[in-house]
Amino acid sequence: MSPKAAPLPRFSLRANTLPDACVTHTPDHPLLLDIGLLARRAGDAIMAIYREDFDVEMKSDHSPLTAADLAAQKVIVAGLAELDPVLPVVSEEASQLPWQERHAWSRYWLVDPLDGTREFVKRNGEFTVNIALIENGKPVLGVVLAPVTEELFAAARGYGAWWQVQRDAEWERISTRELANPPVAAGSRSHGGSSELTLRRLLGEEFQLHALGSSLKFCLIARGSADVYLRRGPTSEWDTAAAQCVLEEAGGAVLDLNGVPLHYNRGESLLNPEFLAVGDAGIDWAARLREAGLP
Repeated sequence: MSPKAAPLPRFSLRANTLPDACVTHTPDHPLLLDIGLLARRAGDAIMAIYREDFDVEMKSDHSPLTAADLAAQKVIVAGLAELDPVLPVVSEEASQLPWQERHAWSRYWLVDPLDGTREFVKRNGEFTVNIALIENGKPVLGVVLAPVTEELFAAARGYGAWWQVQRDAEWERISTRELANPPVAAGSRSHGGSSELTLRRLLGEEFQLHALGSSLKFCLIARGSADVYLRRGPTSEWDTAAAQCVLEEAGGAVLDLNGVPLHYNRGESLLNPEFLAVGDAGIDWAARLREAGLP
């Protein structure tokens, strides 16, 4: 299958108004800036393929694979090796080491070189590069790049969450908002499972649904432009880690359906439990989840 090249879509999160509390300066974290530049290099490799015709293969789990996934993987793995040749890397596009070896890791990289390959194939612009640093099961650094718009979201534990509207633009500090009335629920563009009935139980009858691809849903919440993202159905650890760091540093949370923060390197399987990403972490979401009949 070879989708024909088409004009680049104009999808952007920029149309959403920034919270008043945002300030402009630069993250005081050299590694975060280095990983942001690495994500941009991977994004350049993706866009070189996105602008042309490309073939699509299907992996054993029936998810699509393109040359862009592999090109970004090559750039990221090489770049991370330059920064620290010893630190392990777990990535969607690489064979995974067995749990017997991974369980001893206290620190490693967790990467999705092209999150939202289905959106890439559709050419709607809603795909990302995700790079996270995991320490003791928690994402402590995360970078999410939208290659089409050049928007870069970045965060490190204790350094806040940041947004760069395009390459070489000023950095802006971002934060979540209190639960809006009516609330806005971010939903998956290509995967079902966020039941409207369940969302009504969580949020009330009057909520708005905003469909969006890849980890951009988390970023929409981190930017204070949406309130929740309920994921019913499978995701992998590399799908969520980088964006979870961004959302947490912006003031939000990513919780399993028992209300416990999502953590990583849990066992042999690299699949996440179902989860709820929220912007207003001051609400007792665990109680709301129980009242909604979840898990």
